[in-house]
Amino acid sequence: MKRIVLLLTIPILLTMTNCTQKEKGVEGSPITQAQVEQTQKAMLEKFGDSQKFRIESGVNQVANLWRTSDGTFDEFNTFCEERFVADAAELETLFNKLSYGFEVLNGNFLKINKDLMRPLHLDMGPITQIDMMFGGFSASAHLSEDLYTSKIAFVTALNFPFYSLNEKTELGPNWTRQEWAFARMGDRFTSRVPAELQQNYSRISTNADAYIDDYNVFMGNLRNEKGEQLFPDGMKLITHWGLRDEIKSQYANTESGLEKQKMVYQVMQRIIDQSIPQNVISNNEYTWNPISNEVYKEDKKVDATAEPNTRYQHLLNLFKAIEDMDAFYPNMPTFIQRRFESTYEIPVEDVEKLFIDLVSSKEVREVGKLISQRLGRPLEPFDIWYDGFKSRSSIPAEVLDKAVAKRFTSAEAYQNEITNILTSLGWSKEKAKFFQSKIAVEGSRGAGHAWGAAMREDNALLRTRIGENGMDYKGFNIAMHEFGHTVEQTITLHDVDYYTLNGVPNTAFTEALAFIFQKRDLDVLGIKDNNPEKNHLLALDNLWQCYEIMGVSLVDINLWRWLYENPNATPAQLKEATITIAKDIWNKYYADVFGSTDEPILAVYSHMISNPLYLSAYPIGHLIQFQLEQHIADKHFAHEIQRIFEQGSIIPQLWMKGAVGAPLSIEPTLNAAENAVTALNK
Repeated sequence: MKRIVLLLTIPILLTMTNCTQKEKGVEGSPITQAQVEQTQKAMLEKFGDSQKFRIESGVNQVANLWRTSDGTFDEFNTFCEERFVADAAELETLFNKLSYGFEVLNGNFLKINKDLMRPLHLDMGPITQIDMMFGGFSASAHLSEDLYTSKIAFVTALNFPFYSLNEKTELGPNWTRQEWAFARMGDRFTSRVPAELQQNYSRISTNADAYIDDYNVFMGNLRNEKGEQLFPDGMKLITHWGLRDEIKSQYANTESGLEKQKMVYQVMQRIIDQSIPQNVISNNEYTWNPISNEVYKEDKKVDATAEPNTRYQHLLNLFKAIEDMDAFYPNMPTFIQRRFESTYEIPVEDVEKLFIDLVSSKEVREVGKLISQRLGRPLEPFDIWYDGFKSRSSIPAEVLDKAVAKRFTSAEAYQNEITNILTSLGWSKEKAKFFQSKIAVEGSRGAGHAWGAAMREDNALLRTRIGENGMDYKGFNIAMHEFGHTVEQTITLHDVDYYTLNGVPNTAFTEALAFIFQKRDLDVLGIKDNNPEKNHLLALDNLWQCYEIMGVSLVDINLWRWLYENPNATPAQLKEATITIAKDIWNKYYADVFGSTDEPILAVYSHMISNPLYLSAYPIGHLIQFQLEQHIADKHFAHEIQRIFEQGSIIPQLWMKGAVGAPLSIEPTLNAAENAVTALNK
């Protein structure tokens, strides 16, 4: 109990809660600084100087969040004095009660949202207008405001201080698990966004997701300049994931792979600049030459109108919805700041430095030369997705598809294989069965995703794309990635010691485990890789993936800066800005490697349209994954994964030190790649 009191009495000024009571948002706080000090003084006289830090921070935090509708100053003053918990044992009881209540609320509301989204995420027939309405409806939109109205939020903010990222970094290494759990409770209420704005964002986000999830290209309908069909009938690829993975799969095709890759790249460019004809998007009735941009129906050329900047309209809609909420985060007034300092808990400047240092490195340029040598030709822009460092790239797609088809014929078949997958990776049969009971596999309408639970009574969802004839290898590879997410989600919900510590520090850490699982897809299939150069190839593959996705992330970051500088932009202006930024990043960090300038390819990622500023999680995840892989190489895989991820959601650098004994860094990736290039060039 003494440790609890020590944590909560450290005399530190809180960055977000120590303010001069300026107006907040639309209504603002009616509590003045003088009134805050009056309440603090009265409470210090009542509870003593041993509670000074908690009283000062708690009263400041509640005052920041208080509105006229919550009561007068006298009611504010009375609330603070009556609801402050000074006794350590009573504080622990309050913490446990709040944890239980938040799990019930968060878990059930999340389950409602997942169920309402089923018609949009699963192939349950055509999407109707009412499906979109339910999908855009957020049952929990009023939850935050209801928690304030009921005073539950104020009780939490009063008794569990918020610590800034700097404070967590300085103090966190000496905190106990319970102290970390208390600090995470203090993160719950730091802003007060009106329910109507949350509901608006939910609706707009759902529309963007649906647009991306249903954006497919019928590859069998593409024609080259000779009128030839390069891809099989029935092949339908979602942008950008399916198109990217098709480029990757063609490196094993020495006959026509390059021509197919060039055609896919042309399709991508049409999507980016919105010159893609509207009537070929998710439509199997037309044939299309993406080079000339001519469209045919029954061998007759038809007029085709380009997509009317729909891609950028969705992004603009998301920006507007987020911008409307900015005023309610007075200490983090931009989404960029909130995403990096609050969500990722790594400042954007630190992230950019990591990325720029890697994409500018000599090691990347050495790997680029090696890839060109292996391909026997100069690099093309789409070689940012070069897949030749993976052993499976030399294995014919038919062999891989056949191995998958035997076992994974349906979502139900994958569900039944979960225990076998996990035991093959080192989990006990009992633990593997537990995972199987907590992960539900469903066939996805889109590329697939994982969706965790927020209460222990609910299940994590693994949604993966499965064709009419079952799963192919590309689908299985993506499914293994999403499966890694669900394994993390299950460990960090059920095996972490405190509910407020459930999860991981940020999404990059769940991406890291997803990558680790994805790289073990051949092991799960029972296909042995006896290549003595395997570790060197993995190091090169990791560096090249980082190089690709870090550039994409830099485009994403700079695009959001542009949006804040140009809040009244039109979709057309946003499109031109996106292309300009993508070309600028390419020219700075890629042109010298690839030998071409002004390439827009870094703007193709769908995340930019439907999941704002999420892309940085991937390269950070690659760096984390590589450090984890090096650490667990000579250890029991399942045991180490359990130990590492049971740390839960402490801050990133402390999590990394607990996991591998070192902070997040690009150096292990660069050093391993340099050694690999030297070894392979011998």
